[in-house]
Amino acid sequence: MKHLYLIGGTMGVGKTTAGKCLKAMLERSVFLDGDWCWDMNPFLVTPETKKMVLENICFLLQNFLSCPALDHVIFCWVLHQQEILEEILSRLDCRQVCVHCVSLVCTPEALRKRLEGDIRQGIRDPGVLTRSMERLPLYETLDTVKIQVSGLTPKETAERILEEAKNPEQRNRTTI
Repeated sequence: MKHLYLIGGTMGVGKTTAGKCLKAMLERSVFLDGDWCWDMNPFLVTPETKKMVLENICFLLQNFLSCPALDHVIFCWVLHQQEILEEILSRLDCRQVCVHCVSLVCTPEALRKRLEGDIRQGIRDPGVLTRSMERLPLYETLDTVKIQVSGLTPKETAERILEEAKNPEQRNRTTI
């Protein structure tokens, strides 16, 4: 059986790094970051670009799921609304796929520390701090497994995702 890991979380929580660690831990795996599907200049959020991004994401995910050489498809994106998760899943053929929906969460203090480090390094713009903090509470309402990552390394986060994947009936709870 194939596995699809949908990893959501606010900006700076560690989705990309944990997803790459997860890919390294799993044989026959592929990693897709949703941000890659609309890395454009200027960055525009319009109805047309939102539609295009969802089409890009779903096209790639379905191709990965259809590829016999792959057993694990790992996708990360902000995924802060249940409707986004449902829209993506509605476009995919998941009949022979075990889907793992995970939200990475952390304390506001841990998020601030992570983002301020990125801002100092020039990796992120200063406005991300406010936007990311505003999204943080949204993850508590999602039908996903919540993984508290405040004190975890990316490798430890990936290990927790794998632990949760072995117990899919334990949805919508926070692990410490």
